[in-house]
Amino acid sequence: MADDEPKSAIELAMERLQKQDQEQGLEKRQVTDDQKAAIAEVRRKYEAKLAECEILHTSKLAGVYDPAERQTFEDAYHRERDRLAARRESKIEEIRSGKA
Repeated sequence: MADDEPKSAIELAMERLQKQDQEQGLEKRQVTDDQKAAIAEVRRKYEAKLAECEILHTSKLAGVYDPAERQTFEDAYHRERDRLAARRESKIEEIRSGKA
C-alpha cells in the first residue's frame, strides 16, 4: 500500500494493538513450518474427535423422547465438546510456545 493512501479502520486498529503489545512487552513469535504441521495435525485429530462425539450424540438422541433425558444428553454433549475444544487449544498453545 502506498504511503499516500488512507489506511482502513482495520489497519489502524491493528497498528494500535501492535503498539499496545509492544508496550506490554509481548513478543511476536513466528511459527515454524514444523510447528505449523504439528498444529494442523492436532486440529485434524480433534476435528475427528468432535465429529465422532457429534455422531454418538445424534445416535443417542434418536430414541430418546423424554425432554429431561434429552436435556441430560445435550448437557453432556456440550461439556464433552467444550472439553475437547479446550484440550485442542491447550495443545496448540504448547506447540506455539515450544513446550511440545
